[in-house]
Amino acid sequence: MKHPLRLALALSVLLAACTATPPKPAIAPVGVVAPAFGVTKWEMLPGWQTMNIAPAWPAFMQSCKVLKFKPHWQAACGEAAQIAPNDGEAQRAFFQNWFVPYQVHNPDGTDHGMITGYYEPLLHGSRVKTARFRYPLYGVPGDLLTIDLGGAYPELKGQRLRGRLDGKRVVPYYSRADIDAGKAPLKGRELLWVDDALALFFLQVQGSGRVELPDGSMVKVGYADQNGQPYSSIAGKLVEMGAFKLQDASMQRVKQWADSHPRQVPALLEHDASYVFFRVLPGALTGPLGALGVPLTDEYSLAVDPRTIPLGAPVFISTTLPNSNAPLNRLMLAQDTGGAIRGAVRADFFWGFGKDAAALAGRMKQQGKLWVLFPKGGEPILN
Repeated sequence: MKHPLRLALALSVLLAACTATPPKPAIAPVGVVAPAFGVTKWEMLPGWQTMNIAPAWPAFMQSCKVLKFKPHWQAACGEAAQIAPNDGEAQRAFFQNWFVPYQVHNPDGTDHGMITGYYEPLLHGSRVKTARFRYPLYGVPGDLLTIDLGGAYPELKGQRLRGRLDGKRVVPYYSRADIDAGKAPLKGRELLWVDDALALFFLQVQGSGRVELPDGSMVKVGYADQNGQPYSSIAGKLVEMGAFKLQDASMQRVKQWADSHPRQVPALLEHDASYVFFRVLPGALTGPLGALGVPLTDEYSLAVDPRTIPLGAPVFISTTLPNSNAPLNRLMLAQDTGGAIRGAVRADFFWGFGKDAAALAGRMKQQGKLWVLFPKGGEPILN
């Protein structure tokens, strides 16, 4: 969304480097009809009539913990609570009776887009700084300002900027390079210390993870805030440098390059000015918290662009397995967002925790199609 001229004049310096942050974990009531949606039939969803719906049901019930408070979703979520969790046929009938599938289209009319993957990484760390554990995992800075643009300009509802005070001026918050150089007032904000700068970077990209301490105990951490600076892909930078070709870009290739060029890693990371701050999460959570505010479900939670697909909604995805032509057709739930997830037919597939999940997520860069399921009796809505 383009900003009004009056806003650009008032915040020109700040806008030059700050970006909108992930949305609050909430769903807007029925509102503006989204032009990206085209009503379709259930038969158009590949494999819908024969697939087992039951594995997606726990994720749907997680979404209902938020959606049940929204008028347009109350009846459907109330009915869902009466259905047995393992009765896939009853669940398929439920969706067909209560929902209408809408295929998602890009602004240019195309119906396909990029499907990537993400996961919950494992890092090794300590509560105190040592020779091995020397890279800080920071909580939210005390001087980080949040500017809610919608408070002054209703047309910018949901848009926020990040910054800091410099005297009486609001200026962009410190970049990654500034933070790594110690220019930000972050002393005392260290939650943990980890042993791998690149692993910490990927934790910021994924948004949540687990840190194993020397005694074997585990600390779960999740996204708390961001510095407002724009995200830039370090894999793209390595392609530009000639390290590997675009079609070969993956998390694994980035790690291989970093292992071979350890002295160049700090400069590479500084290419991405964005910086994520964390919070410690309750250890009892079954999965990392997504932007919807509920735990993510392995292989059934999806990160989307909430400007098109409302958080919490069921989304049918048709793509292929990582580095494969094998079909991957599945009912999932839009429960998260991501700084790099921008566009209508664009999604990030949550693979879960562990080495296998990391391998699948790191290789996933597939083309795919999306359908959003909306309750009957209302039209598609935008957040």
